[in-house]
Amino acid sequence: MTAPEANHPMNRISFIALPILALALAACSSTGTTRIAQVPVTPQPVTTQPLVPTSAQTVQTAKLTTSIANGFVDPAALALMTAKDSNEANSAQFYALQFGRPGAPRQWAGDQGTTGSVAVGPYVRVNNLDCRDFTHTVKVGGTDYVKKGTACREQNGNWNVVQGAA
Repeated sequence: MTAPEANHPMNRISFIALPILALALAACSSTGTTRIAQVPVTPQPVTTQPLVPTSAQTVQTAKLTTSIANGFVDPAALALMTAKDSNEANSAQFYALQFGRPGAPRQWAGDQGTTGSVAVGPYVRVNNLDCRDFTHTVKVGGTDYVKKGTACREQNGNWNVVQGAA
């Protein structure tokens, strides 16, 4: 390098910049052991079904287990009813007891012209249970079969006919 080239401003910058760059790169390398801090992993809770069923689950279970064969329908009519008749009558009986307005019958229709209706009275509290009088009329082959009684809702939501109440 000649004397005029050494005094050139570009050469002075590279003369200073080169050692600074070398120092910066040298600082990036490490000869010691590297320690990485580890954060303890906390397991997330597992979501499970609630131990106490929701009111919708209770209603669905109670609907499935409330059966007209348990005293809600005259046994003579029950013997003549088809599976569809029984299904429709079960549903009408449950919904009338659970949600029905007093004096407003809930109608149902089954197979081969079989029909019926369920009328309920007001809620009455007996031994800490909700109870209602009911009248379930089934018409099979032109004959009306009427069953009157009282049903109470158990703690699990099932409706059961109270024997000897009506």
